[in-house]
Amino acid sequence: MSVEERWCVVTGGRGFAARHLVEMLIKYEMFSVRIADLGPSIKLEPYEEQGILGEALRSGRAQFVSTDLRNKAQVLQACQGAEVVFHMAAPNSSINNYQLHHSVNVEGTKNIIDACVELKVKRLIYTSSPSVIFDGVHGVINGKESIPYPNKHNDFYSATKAEGEALVIKSNGTNGLLTCCIRPSSIFGPGDMLLVPTLVNAAKAGKSKFIIGDGNNIYDFTYVENVAHAHVCAERALASSEGSVVEKAAGQAYFITNMEPIKFWEFFSLILEGLGYERPRIKIPAFVVMPIAHIVEWTYKMLGPYGMKVPQMTPSRIRLLSCSRSFDCSKAKDRLGYTPIVSLQEGIKRTIESYSHLRAVNQLKREGPSKASRFLGGGRVSDTLLWRDKKQTLTSVLVLVAIYYNFIVPGSTIITTLSKLLLLALIFLLIHSFLPEKILGYKVEKLSLSHFNLSEEKSHRVALSVASWWNTAVSSLNSLCKGNDWMLFLKLSLRTSGRFNISIVIAGLPLAFVIFFVYEKKEQEIDAMVLEALSLGCKLKSNITRKFLTEKKRTNSQ
Repeated sequence: MSVEERWCVVTGGRGFAARHLVEMLIKYEMFSVRIADLGPSIKLEPYEEQGILGEALRSGRAQFVSTDLRNKAQVLQACQGAEVVFHMAAPNSSINNYQLHHSVNVEGTKNIIDACVELKVKRLIYTSSPSVIFDGVHGVINGKESIPYPNKHNDFYSATKAEGEALVIKSNGTNGLLTCCIRPSSIFGPGDMLLVPTLVNAAKAGKSKFIIGDGNNIYDFTYVENVAHAHVCAERALASSEGSVVEKAAGQAYFITNMEPIKFWEFFSLILEGLGYERPRIKIPAFVVMPIAHIVEWTYKMLGPYGMKVPQMTPSRIRLLSCSRSFDCSKAKDRLGYTPIVSLQEGIKRTIESYSHLRAVNQLKREGPSKASRFLGGGRVSDTLLWRDKKQTLTSVLVLVAIYYNFIVPGSTIITTLSKLLLLALIFLLIHSFLPEKILGYKVEKLSLSHFNLSEEKSHRVALSVASWWNTAVSSLNSLCKGNDWMLFLKLSLRTSGRFNISIVIAGLPLAFVIFFVYEKKEQEIDAMVLEALSLGCKLKSNITRKFLTEKKRTNSQ
């Protein structure tokens, strides 16, 4: 039978792993491929347009069918005349919505099975997940397919995937339909829109330095081309003319990995370092992060319907980041003939190369200092408020905290505070002068008399500074008297008010740390928001003015 007369269907065919399977099936010339996905039409990336997929679509060896798995009529249309169905469609696993996952992973899978039975499709390969045996509490080391489903899953995605998997296995043999389930572990590779972009965004935000848990949890990652290869192996095993092989392969679930377990955080480190970012190094216990994750998830449930993006920090994800999950592939090797065709090291290399545009050296750099830095003068104040000199910033924060609890809480004014600081300095110097040269073997550095001497040159500089300050003050007062600068009047009023409570000043400093730091990091976004707000304000002002003039004309005409 020619390839043009043999059709296969790939549901969710525009998904990450499914794209690689589609290209592999076309490349091997095994079938003509029907790509079933939600979109009304297929939109190819430039590399796809010029590659084998674009060529296959133009020649008729591949076609796109808009399909919603929840619509049985559309599913029947997609599966019409197909010999094999690769059922890979599933919602985003990070969205913990029961109704969504159940409607696709369970009801949609029922529609696929019914269509295969009704249309006499010969083989059905279902893309499941290792999460179907994960309870979110206990790690899995070298897990085998004999592990039963847990009583409670980590999230709705895993629970509904398990239901769908059970339906597919149960349908094996119905009206001649042969089925099996593939459980690929932690897929990565070129084209992934979640893993690497999320890592890079975290790195740019300074969050990639953290490790959730002890950092020793073991994981099995699977390069995406190996996942596609496993599906082909499963189809070939089911299609084998040897009855014993079919009997061994059909009606089973199979773990698929690269067969190279690795520490979870080491894998992440290799990806980040390959792209020029800092590797994770600060360990945070999972139990510390979990309450925050629950708050984030609760917030998303409240604000999700109003446009809030799906958060990365959820309880289910924290459990995944801190537990071990490795699996035994011997069953897939024995019954499907599966072995990885791309090693883990090579897979990581190809992945890094495919994301060269996300390398740290290629990120858009700001020309010259930021607006926040220019506003602050670009000196030590700028380095402190913008967290460029972390030691200096932390020292400043500690000093401010000490000042707050010792001087602000009691309600001191600026004059009282300065008096207390001067008194503390005098007490420190007095105690320091009486200290011996050595204490418990440690040498005490004494302040020399030169620290208290004021040379003629320094005296001259101080005198010039005082004169400059005096001239500036006179000039400012002259300007104020003429009423030329009201902003200057406000500033001087705040600075010269001896009874002005210092707590107001200190309270604004932490806010300054946050405001300037955030503005430098999100300068373009904030500027865009300000411009939009100004635009809306101008429109509102224009509308009010127009209405006022219209009403005035109407009044005058009356």
